[in-house]
Amino acid sequence: MRHSEYSVIVIGSGAAGLYAALKLSSKITLPDGVLIITKSSFGESNSMYAQGGIVGVMHQNTGDSIKQHVADTLKAGAGLCDKNTVEYVSELSDEVINDLINCGVDFDRDKNGNINFTLEAAHSFKRILHSGGDATGKGIVTALINKIKDDKNITVAEHSIAVELLINSGNECKGVIFYNALTGEHEVAYSSATVLATGGAGQVYKYTTNPEGATGDGIALAYRAGAIIRDMEFIQFHPTALALNPKSKNRFLISEAVRGEGAKLINKYGNEFMIKYHDKRELAPRDIVTRAIYKEMQASHSDNMFLNATIIEKNKLLSRFPTIFNRCKDNGIDICSSPIPVAPAAHYTMGGIKADINGKTSISGLYAIGETASTGLHGANRLASNSLLECVVSAYELADYLSFVNLEPPQIIDSTILAKIEKYSEPISDIDYDIETLKADLKEIMWKNVGIIRAEQQLKYAINSIDKMTDEFRKGRCISIPEYEYKNMLIVSKIIAESALNRKESRGAHSRSDYPQTEQYAEHSYISYKNKMEILEYA
Repeated sequence: MRHSEYSVIVIGSGAAGLYAALKLSSKITLPDGVLIITKSSFGESNSMYAQGGIVGVMHQNTGDSIKQHVADTLKAGAGLCDKNTVEYVSELSDEVINDLINCGVDFDRDKNGNINFTLEAAHSFKRILHSGGDATGKGIVTALINKIKDDKNITVAEHSIAVELLINSGNECKGVIFYNALTGEHEVAYSSATVLATGGAGQVYKYTTNPEGATGDGIALAYRAGAIIRDMEFIQFHPTALALNPKSKNRFLISEAVRGEGAKLINKYGNEFMIKYHDKRELAPRDIVTRAIYKEMQASHSDNMFLNATIIEKNKLLSRFPTIFNRCKDNGIDICSSPIPVAPAAHYTMGGIKADINGKTSISGLYAIGETASTGLHGANRLASNSLLECVVSAYELADYLSFVNLEPPQIIDSTILAKIEKYSEPISDIDYDIETLKADLKEIMWKNVGIIRAEQQLKYAINSIDKMTDEFRKGRCISIPEYEYKNMLIVSKIIAESALNRKESRGAHSRSDYPQTEQYAEHSYISYKNKMEILEYA
């Protein structure tokens, strides 16, 4: 088994991981460099598909304020945001976005060269920056990749998946074991700073806007290592994903910004319906819009509703949403003349590994940033376009924090870590599993039982089903990335279902038909692994 040493290991190549690696390399002397481990080709991630944009409370955007942005975020978060975190992220947005511009990110501007700020649902002010109209994530990720390619301090291990964190007897993380699909071998990488930036877990659901790699790997890794996981019941279902037919799996996102520009939700008869659910109609918080569409679908026995963007001026529609226009066109829909069939889909993981804004987790030497982390910014229902901002602010702060940390690779590898490594030299099970079918079965269970509207009976059924599937999949050491993904999906699905069962109220994105009320006091949920899954506390 190959062994190597690095000053910092970053697992994941989305906006958070790329920006962290770049800032670490530029701010700190790293004698052993940075290793980026990524499951697919370099840069493939949730961030790459982010259309909506990034929040920026910018000095040149007169009229907006940190106070207003904080108020909007707290309101959307339904009582579970950490106000200090929200304020800090908002205050730092101007500095970090200007740094992104210096890194080559080309945000959309008007004819005078001023940044275009747009409005999205639940924001009280136009404060969203976009790149390429509706390809903001791609704009950010591409710029960061171009910078990293020229950085000799950064090594990238493509088509590799982290499979075990190396936690010693003192509860310190000293690196990771990863599986390299290009060689078919497991490798060991040592470091005193390991950063999880693996994104979310939308792929545990049948319908999702997430790319195939969003299987909750970082959350599962951290959970198995004993880290505290928080608020995993809060899965945001985006209200408007392209719904061509009920058999389609990954659903292309129809950005919130389309509604921000004036598009209206209608049923198959052309009637608007959001006025029945909220006074802000299409610009209500995402959880409200999602449940409204879901209820309309159920009441009419329909597979989808429609988003009417034809009321937006054609030139504006084409220039503002070229990606959406082209994707719909490829599927026979002209959004300038026809409504878009839409339905909700799993979109964003609000909970995750408990971490502060610097990325510090409950395990020394282990850090978590971006969607895989739970910093307290999003609460129970993420405010649109706060996610990309959190990615870059957390990465920025992590680099600052690690500049004061000894980043020498570990000098002593204790017996606890050596025993973990030894496991990956044992013979591999010769049982052949149909992983794609197993994944599909799990996704179906999660969608039907731990979805938009939940209840005790369905949640218990899901937990029992996941336990059975886990018992039937007996592989410690796997031979492919999909097998490891399936292991992680089982873990994360169980955590989501357990957390949802234990939260006996409806709050934000978590809706219980048997507990429709929202309790007066908001409490976080915490889960950790100690021989078995258990609820630590609500606090």
